[in-house]
Amino acid sequence: MSPDAKPERLRNLGPKSQAWLAGLGIEDLAALRRADAFQVYARLKAQGVPVSLNLLYALLGAQQDRDWREVKREERSAILLRLDDMGLAPR
Repeated sequence: MSPDAKPERLRNLGPKSQAWLAGLGIEDLAALRRADAFQVYARLKAQGVPVSLNLLYALLGAQQDRDWREVKREERSAILLRLDDMGLAPR
């Protein structure tokens, strides 16, 4: 993306989160939808980015065009179980 290009607004994600994603080569909704949100979260975490579960909810919500709070409310248990399987569950 050129420095003058305005990034596509991704639902639930602010400028800082979008900059983190751009660092992974995810600069638009199509790229985000092709990505595994859990792997994106894991990569950011491994880079030392101060991610929280809210970012994962936001990524999933953006992919599905849903509010992150709805994702958290409806899928929290399944999300935490997958993170546990990945060794990334919060303590």
